[in-house]
Amino acid sequence: MFLLPKYDSFWLFLLIASLIPVSAFSISKILAPVSQGPEKLTSYESGIEPMGDAWIQFQIRYYMFALVFVIFDVETVFLYPWAMSFKELGISAFIEALIFVLILIIGLIYAWRKGALEWS
Repeated sequence: MFLLPKYDSFWLFLLIASLIPVSAFSISKILAPVSQGPEKLTSYESGIEPMGDAWIQFQIRYYMFALVFVIFDVETVFLYPWAMSFKELGISAFIEALIFVLILIIGLIYAWRKGALEWS
C-alpha cells in the first residue's frame, strides 16, 4: 500500500525551499535599480582607477600549485572518515589506506621532481 500522505511534510518543505530563492531573485530583479554606463563595465580595484586590461594571462604554475593543493586537500576528506572508524574496519582497511597514501606520496614526489611545487 502506497501512503502518499506520509510525504506531505516533505513536499511542503520542498515547495518552501524552492520558493524562497525564486522569490528572492524575483523581488531583487523587480526592485533593483538598473543603471548602465561605462562606469558599470569597468573592473573594480578598491576604488582606484583601473590600469590596463582586466584580462591578463596567468602563468601555468599558479594552476599547477592550485591543482596539487586540491588533490591533497581532498585526500584529507577521504582519510578523515577512515581515521574515525579505524578500530571497526580492521587490518584490511588499514592496508587499503596505506596504499592510498602511498599513491599520493608517489604523486607528490612526481610533482616535486617536475617542479610544480617551486615558486620562483
